[in-house]
Amino acid sequence: MISRENFAGWYRNRFVWVAVIVLVASAGAVVLVNRADPEAKPADLQSQIIARMRTTLEQADPGQHNHAGHGAQQAASTAKPAVICGVRVYGYEPTEATVLADVRTVYGFHLCGVAEQKRPWDVAVKLAGPVIMDMSTEPPGIQVVEATAEVMFTDRVRQMLPPKYAELALKEALTESEMADQRRRYDAAADL
Repeated sequence: MISRENFAGWYRNRFVWVAVIVLVASAGAVVLVNRADPEAKPADLQSQIIARMRTTLEQADPGQHNHAGHGAQQAASTAKPAVICGVRVYGYEPTEATVLADVRTVYGFHLCGVAEQKRPWDVAVKLAGPVIMDMSTEPPGIQVVEATAEVMFTDRVRQMLPPKYAELALKEALTESEMADQRRRYDAAADL
């Protein structure tokens, strides 16, 4: 038969072991969270680059990132319609940059809509495509990748973007969440 003292000693030891297991699991979790993850800093830098790209494109005259001669229709009023952009960053140079001030060139995609009052998204003037931004100037320089009379679009993308970004540019545009955010902001700017 087990005496009360033996049972209490065994029981206490069981709690000690549970405490040891919880402590080890907690320490492991802390190590995993604080581990030097190479994506940790770029994720913050990535969001800063996205914000800077979006702001630059939205403040620029649509002609600076105009495609194939498309332009906003001139409204009866003199107020300039808002340009609402969604962006996606494919990459930047130098790739080892850890702060926005060190980034010189950004390769990405932009989709902008000119938010004329009461004009729904489906019929809005849109400017879209791969873009290269020169972040070493103020304001950043915008270079849109588009076809020429002599060079097809896919070839032009491969000419202007580094190979690893060119392949992304030919396959990927905005993420679903970025597109949803852009549409929400467009509807607000167009007063819909």
